[in-house]
Amino acid sequence: MKLNSPTLFVEINKMEYIFTVGDKIDQENFKLIHQSVAPIQGISSYKIVDYNLVLNIIKKNIYEIEQKLNFTFKEVVLIIDNFECLFINLTGFKKLNGSQILKENITYILNTLKSYVSEVEDKKTILHIFNSKYSLDSKNITNLPIGLFGDFYFHELSFCLMNNSDYKNLNNIFTNCNLKIKKILLKSFVEGSFISNNNSQIDTFFQIKINKNNCHLFYFENNALKFEENFEFGSDIVIKDISKITSLETQVINKFLQINELNKETSDKELVEEKFFENKNYRKIKKKLILDIAEARIKELSEVLVSKNINLKSINNKNKVIYLQVSDKLNFKSFKDCYLHYLSENNTSTVNYIDSVPIKGLIKNANQLVHFGWKKEAIPVAHPKKTLIARFFDIIFS
Repeated sequence: MKLNSPTLFVEINKMEYIFTVGDKIDQENFKLIHQSVAPIQGISSYKIVDYNLVLNIIKKNIYEIEQKLNFTFKEVVLIIDNFECLFINLTGFKKLNGSQILKENITYILNTLKSYVSEVEDKKTILHIFNSKYSLDSKNITNLPIGLFGDFYFHELSFCLMNNSDYKNLNNIFTNCNLKIKKILLKSFVEGSFISNNNSQIDTFFQIKINKNNCHLFYFENNALKFEENFEFGSDIVIKDISKITSLETQVINKFLQINELNKETSDKELVEEKFFENKNYRKIKKKLILDIAEARIKELSEVLVSKNINLKSINNKNKVIYLQVSDKLNFKSFKDCYLHYLSENNTSTVNYIDSVPIKGLIKNANQLVHFGWKKEAIPVAHPKKTLIARFFDIIFS
């Protein structure tokens, strides 16, 4: 296979390692030419628990890819969704007294806040910095206000950090695979920017993923990733509750849900048909009871995720836009009205159901972020160290 400019991507999520290779055909076309998957092992509770196992899995898969493509990679783009991250939002300011905002003013704020975060969180590594808000004389501005005049300027930044130990372990693992990590991207950032690109009229939103055994929430504000949170429960709690209260086995419940639609029109007199009991003793169980159990649990789930989530207190305003993914399609189909109603907080917010971001779209978007950046990413500027004499003259003539 003739390759032009291939790039290796490795995604580490809660379920699997995903190895993908994309090749740049020309300036505008990027083609996926390989994908392979390995079940997640060696990573638990959002940290590496068996370094050698993780190393061997990654090394083995990359070796097989290189053999298949007859190409040796030197760099890798890493997409992570299975490590603990911390988000910090800070605001810097500049008194202008009617003068003009200069690029140097913004650079100073950015570098100062970055230095502060690095000093306070010295056991963590900064992965991403986003420009989340600009305000000049108490008025929010869409873009960097370089060149504008005013009295007081506020600049808010959102920092995403991961533990130094995780960062070093990942670097060492890929170094032992003879690879340099070109960029580490949070999957929530990649997916959030993908959603933003496909919904250009919306720049502030939540995404909620409800999997069978866990949930994931992240928040984008003004196209900047500001917060994410993981939960150790998922849609399976709905089925387990139904099973516990009705004493029906989970496979029986799933068979029942495949051919029964439960909604507000479900009659209180309708009973679960005898055929679903599969030669076991028949018991009169109302279909409405199953719906009521599911509704109560989904309401509770929605409150924990959004409306009563203490971590969202500062941003938990009404009229939210939520993009929802539910991995168990049958669960969502059966209780769709409950999910949409309670996550929208009685229809005061907008919930849009979306399918999972396709791997092709995810990788193409990640490639764009690596090579061209993101409109709200902030990059600190490294200033060269000055000699003592140079600093002395700066003090005199500045």
